[in-house]
Amino acid sequence: MLFERFQQNWKEQFTHLSTSNCQLLLAVSGGIDSVVLTDLVAKADFSFAIAHCNFQLRGEESERDEAFVKSLGEQYSTPVFIKHFDTKEYAASNKISIQEAARNLRYDWFKEILNANYKSETSNLLATAHHANDNIETLLINFFRGTGISGLHGILPKQNNIIRPLLFAKREEIENYAKENNLTWVEDSSNASEKYTRNLFRLQIIPTIKEAYPNAEDNLLHNIERFNEVEILYKQAIEFHKKKLIGQKGNEIHIPILKLQKAEPLHSIVWEIIKDFGFAAPQVEEVKKLFIADNGSYVASSTYRIIKNRNWLIIAPLQTEAAQNILIEKAEKRIVFENGVLELELLSTANYKPQTTNAIASLDAAEIKFPLLLRKWKQGDYFYPLGMQKKKKLGKFFIDQKLSKTEKEKVWVLEMNKKIIWVIGHRINDRFKVTAATKNVMKISFSN
Repeated sequence: MLFERFQQNWKEQFTHLSTSNCQLLLAVSGGIDSVVLTDLVAKADFSFAIAHCNFQLRGEESERDEAFVKSLGEQYSTPVFIKHFDTKEYAASNKISIQEAARNLRYDWFKEILNANYKSETSNLLATAHHANDNIETLLINFFRGTGISGLHGILPKQNNIIRPLLFAKREEIENYAKENNLTWVEDSSNASEKYTRNLFRLQIIPTIKEAYPNAEDNLLHNIERFNEVEILYKQAIEFHKKKLIGQKGNEIHIPILKLQKAEPLHSIVWEIIKDFGFAAPQVEEVKKLFIADNGSYVASSTYRIIKNRNWLIIAPLQTEAAQNILIEKAEKRIVFENGVLELELLSTANYKPQTTNAIASLDAAEIKFPLLLRKWKQGDYFYPLGMQKKKKLGKFFIDQKLSKTEKEKVWVLEMNKKIIWVIGHRINDRFKVTAATKNVMKISFSN
């Protein structure tokens, strides 16, 4: 019965894969699930090899498992790849859990095998023995961990070059098949340990739930199907909002704040926009606070900043050479950007000599409040040019300076709280100049 269902499920889930165009690499631990998968794949007449990881975590038991898998390869007359890992050392050096270390190590190694031995794209497939109960456990773990709607679809039947042909089958069906076909397998003693999260769900939480709801497993499997469909609709809605809200300018994302505030549901939309830039879920609330924050305020991930710039949120890379809107903090002394380098220096008036070059801005330090914003100029910008008491739009200023179109395109400005304090390489703002009352000078040098 299980074999017939296996074949039917294969036709439904893996339509374009058959024995004639598909070679499989099976991840085999030696446990009952992977042994049953091996037998089903062999009966279906697929060409396959076996890969076994010895994580060296269970002493003699690990060696026993390896020997068993080797014998399984002989039984089915198929190649067996074996790899020994120093899992504890890898986990310690990378500061991750043993479970995460084992996962990283095995999947990286599986990829190496596939790349070295399976040249055709259609045959570049790893098959794992995840089944329906694994899927239920994953759903619940993700639910309590708080992974959002994308975690509620559980384990996918196909993901990149990994397939899970047993997801349709419950553990009970797999056990019955193994007994009916006189299969042998090895038991992993760690499966009985409740120190592992998955085992806690398997051994305690799910059995307790079933006492109150005997059909809980079937209901959860049906929910997984529904969640898959809900996720499709969710993604369609998110893409609709993103197209309305996001403007791409070079390697930056520009989002109008007023329009974003009107979007519903706001929390989910903000999260879906920022998550691809290294931000964590708790930072959504920080981003929402930027709506009413001072100009130049920002929230940072390890790779990006979300900057409040007037009526816009700008998602810009941290690497200043690539960014088009760069925040300058008080402690920063050297900033590299697209046009060159800025160097900041604080001087007392006693050590200051007046400068005549446009490549140096001399400003009254008492008037300068950080952070500063370094950005390209845009239409509508204005400032009070040194020596003038009236404001002038930069467009008109550039005409007076006889700048060419390409020269104008290269102009950057230094801004503080919505006020341009320096048109870099051209003129400072008269309101921030050094005067007789100045005690300290902020000297900013530009070089390209």
